[in-house]
Amino acid sequence: MNTYDWLVNLPIHDVDDSCRVIEVSFNQGSRKDFFRNNSLQHFEKGELITLEGVSGFDVGEVSLTGEVVRLQMKKKGVDEFNPEMKKVLRRASDRDLEIWKNNKAREKEALIRSRAIARQLNLNMKMSQVEIQADGKKGTFFYIADDRVDFRELIKIYASEFKLKVEMRQIGSRQEAGKVGGIGSCGRELCCSTWLSDFKSVNTTAARYQNLSINQTKLSGQCGRLKCCLNYELDTYLDALQGFPENADMLQVARGTATLIKKDIFKNLMWYVLPDSNKQYPLTIERVRKIRSLNQQNIIPEELEAVEVTGKPKEIEPEFVDVVGHITLKSLEKADKKKQQKAREQRQNQQKQLPKPNQQMQKGGQQQQRPNQQQQQRPNQQRPNQQKGNQQRPQQQQRPPQQQQRRPNNPNQKKD
Repeated sequence: MNTYDWLVNLPIHDVDDSCRVIEVSFNQGSRKDFFRNNSLQHFEKGELITLEGVSGFDVGEVSLTGEVVRLQMKKKGVDEFNPEMKKVLRRASDRDLEIWKNNKAREKEALIRSRAIARQLNLNMKMSQVEIQADGKKGTFFYIADDRVDFRELIKIYASEFKLKVEMRQIGSRQEAGKVGGIGSCGRELCCSTWLSDFKSVNTTAARYQNLSINQTKLSGQCGRLKCCLNYELDTYLDALQGFPENADMLQVARGTATLIKKDIFKNLMWYVLPDSNKQYPLTIERVRKIRSLNQQNIIPEELEAVEVTGKPKEIEPEFVDVVGHITLKSLEKADKKKQQKAREQRQNQQKQLPKPNQQMQKGGQQQQRPNQQQQQRPNQQRPNQQKGNQQRPQQQQRPPQQQQRRPNNPNQKKD
């Protein structure tokens, strides 16, 4: 988790009494540990440092320094003056970082190979993550298993395969989800991967106290277990339910036995259902207590006297006025008027140029009469045959009279 040191500006009078322990995170914050800083160097948050490891050294990132570390140690029950606490060696050099990156690149391949070996040995376990020390001398294998697993033979194969010291560490499904990370149904990053380190047991009674439907798909997280956030507001619900009457699940009335279905702690109402209908009747706490006392006296009231529950209040409309389109510039108005006027003039000109429907009908009739007249005149008009040397010329095709007039005289014709 990204922790803010809110005591960094706290003035310390006694320098010797300052905290000499720093908190260091490994593998992108999936694991954190405390180390003693015996050197005189001052480390800032986010700085990579070289630490004492198992028969070697390791590289981690400073996550917390100063007086806040004491609060974290007190919360986790770590002794500040423990002589077995590992020490900070130095700031990480270029050589340390190069070795650290090379060994970190081996983790993915080691995870795939370790899963294959465990499958070959038919072990009922799941390899979740492999973490190799910065110097490559030690490897921690995190696994998940429901039952106890005998992995003595597995450790020997891992040691000969990867050439390092093997440490097997069993984790739960919630710890695995915290190491993998992700986004929850609330839209935020998982609590187990950011700040939650103490996992408490969660059962369905927490959902019943909060009037939640027992739906396994909605109440389960990415780990497959019930969501840890079901416990966050449980204490508040339990405190609010103390004001509700006990042993009020069944009430006797004239219409039958009323059954309690839910309790509304926000409105202090208890909802009941009668056997002859599916309607829900909300009752106040005082009315339930009164009916309960009457039933103890063998008195059955006639009605439940349900309370009318008003719906959500109507939203008040804002008092401001929408003035979009009301405010315009005069120059833009003039331009718009000119464009509209030009469009009108173009429409009027087009309407003037278009002929009227009566004129079109008259023109169409005249054009139909003209070819009929021409057809009648053609058989009556015959051009005289021109004789030359008692030889007759072939008759020419008859043409309209207008074309005959325009045609120039044939020089071969003889004048009468």
